[in-house]
Amino acid sequence: MKIVQLNASCGVGSTGKICKAISQLLTKNNVENYVLYVGKKNNYPQGIRYANAFYLRLQAFKTRVFGNYGFNSKTATKKLIRILDRIQPDIIHIHNIHGHNVHLGLLFAYLKKSNIKTYWTFHDCWAFTAYCPYFDFVKCDQWKTECVSCVQYKKMSWFFDRSRYIYHKKRELLNSLQDLTIITPSQWLADLVKQSFLKNYPVHVIHNGIDVSVFKPTKSDFRERYHIPMDKFVLLGVAFGWGKRKGLDVFVELSRRLDPEKYQIVLVGTDDAVDKTLPENIISIHRTQNQQELAEIYTAADLFVNPTREDNYPTVNMEAIACGTPVLTFRTGGSPEILDETCGSVVDCDDIAAMEREIRRICENAPYSIEDCLLRAQSFDQQRRFKEYIEFYEKG
Repeated sequence: MKIVQLNASCGVGSTGKICKAISQLLTKNNVENYVLYVGKKNNYPQGIRYANAFYLRLQAFKTRVFGNYGFNSKTATKKLIRILDRIQPDIIHIHNIHGHNVHLGLLFAYLKKSNIKTYWTFHDCWAFTAYCPYFDFVKCDQWKTECVSCVQYKKMSWFFDRSRYIYHKKRELLNSLQDLTIITPSQWLADLVKQSFLKNYPVHVIHNGIDVSVFKPTKSDFRERYHIPMDKFVLLGVAFGWGKRKGLDVFVELSRRLDPEKYQIVLVGTDDAVDKTLPENIISIHRTQNQQELAEIYTAADLFVNPTREDNYPTVNMEAIACGTPVLTFRTGGSPEILDETCGSVVDCDDIAAMEREIRRICENAPYSIEDCLLRAQSFDQQRRFKEYIEFYEKG
C-alpha cells in the first residue's frame, strides 16, 4: 500500500504537524508514504516539495488581483500530478489545499480520471464555500444554497467578488469524485458538511491530537519572571493572529471587570500592533521559544480562557488541559467538544457576563482538579488519535 498526503506544509503549522505525525506512524508500520507540500523546505525524508515560497506569493498576488481563489497554481499542480503518476499511490489523503498550492480544476480532474481512493480532512469550512474558511462571525449561511455577494471576499480579493462562480465550480468539481471520504476533527464540522453540497459523501469524525510527552504539567519560574504573586489567579489566552475573531476584545473587557489585585490576564502570541490595543494590566508575550516553554506557561495558569468566536477543534484547549489547567470557552464551533464536566466550562458566545461569572466560580471554588484534567488529556494523545487514520486506510 502506498499513501500520499497532500498539504500546504510539512512539519510546521497545525496541519503540517498532523501530516508529519501520520506519516511517521505509517513509516513505523512499514507503509510506503509521502507528504507532498509547498513553501518552506525541510529535511523530512518522506516530504516532497513541489513549489517554493516565491511561487506561492505570486499565486497569492494573482488571487488578490483576479479573485479566483483556488484556481491558480497551474504549473505547480501539473508538477504535483507528475509526482503522483510516478508514485502511483493507492490512497491520496488531502488536508489543507487552500494555501495557493493547487488548481482545483486540474487536481480534481486528475482524481476523477485516476479514480484513486481519496480521503479529505477538512480543517475548516473552505471546501464547501466560495472563499470563507469560517462564516460564524459574519453570521452567513449562504453556503447552504449558493455563495453570492460574499461579505468577506475582500479578505481574498482586492477587486472582484467571484464567489458565485467559485461556489458553483467547487460544487461541480467536488461532486464529480466517485470515491471520496470526508474526515472532520469535530462533530460540529461534520454536521455542517451534511448541510452542504457535499452531503452525499460519507463523513467521519477523527479528533486531532497533541504530543502529550511535551504538553504535560511543567514547573517553571514563570510567575517570578513576570512578577505575579502566588495569591493572584492567572487567566491565560493563547492565539496566533489575535483579533476580534479570537476574542481579543473580550480579554480587554474582562481586564476592566475583574479585580486586578486578584486576577492577572496573560496573552501569548501577540505582536506590537496588538500591544497598542491592550491595557497596562494585561501581560503580553509575543512568542515562546519552543513548545516546552508554552507548556510551562499553560501549567502556571489557573484557567485557560478561550473566547474564540470561530474555530474547528482548537489545539490550545487540549494543550492547556494536558498541562493540568481547566478551560473556559465560548460555545462556538468544535471548541466545547474538547471539554467534559471534569475539566472545564462552556458559556454562550459573546456572553461576557457569564464568562466573568464562570471565571470567578472556577478560580475561587476550584471545581476541576489537575488529576481530572490529566485523565481527560489521555484521550488527546496524538499517537492514539492518528492511529485511527491508519485503521481507516487499512479498512479501505
